[in-house]
Amino acid sequence: MGCSPRNALSSALLVLVTALLGSLLVAPGVAAAESNGGTRVMPLGDSITDGWNVPGGYRVGLWRRLVDEGYSVDFVGSGFNGPPELGDHDHEGHPGWRIDEIHARVDGWLRATRPRVVLLHIGTNDIGQDYDVANAPARMRALLDRIQLAAPSAWVFVARITPIEDPVLEARVLAFNAALPGVVADRRRVRLVDMHDGFVPGDLADGVHPSTAGYDKMAARWRAALAAVPESLPRTPALTG
Repeated sequence: MGCSPRNALSSALLVLVTALLGSLLVAPGVAAAESNGGTRVMPLGDSITDGWNVPGGYRVGLWRRLVDEGYSVDFVGSGFNGPPELGDHDHEGHPGWRIDEIHARVDGWLRATRPRVVLLHIGTNDIGQDYDVANAPARMRALLDRIQLAAPSAWVFVARITPIEDPVLEARVLAFNAALPGVVADRRRVRLVDMHDGFVPGDLADGVHPSTAGYDKMAARWRAALAAVPESLPRTPALTG
């Protein structure tokens, strides 16, 4: 039986999308086997966590550093992508999502995976979409309240978000980042991580998303933040939870 032009176009688009996804994803059947049973770490955020332009994003460099240092780590989340050299492809990065959209779903993700560590980089889309930017810090505060309620024993590392080349948007980034110390102040098991200062033009691939070099810089900063709180990432798998 023949197909209509519309169905033919839909089929062609499906093939194209499948091919593109295949270039970014490792076979899903590998997911359960690749976890080494270590400390559960949830990379949480938007396309910068997903690795929109560099599959795996900062997760590649962070995984490599941790494994090279002898840590046993289990990345967790409902997303799954990255290159073969990334030993665990799970994450909770959602391209295009804002703080409120993460807030609406985070309970379920946390309860399903029970991470010991959450690496949170979110706010770029609030700024890029000009979504009530003045109240973005308040939304971040509410998100942290929700995370800490759902996962009270987790360590939460909150990023001052990466820069944006556009000067108007970058001014919003600076204002948002400047508010974050007040958002995280006096919170137990929450730490602020600078993912902004020291980035150079070559660290951004498209003016928003980091380049390979930028993602590796992020990986180094996440690793340094974890190292500063040794109890967040114990070496002995039996102590994880």
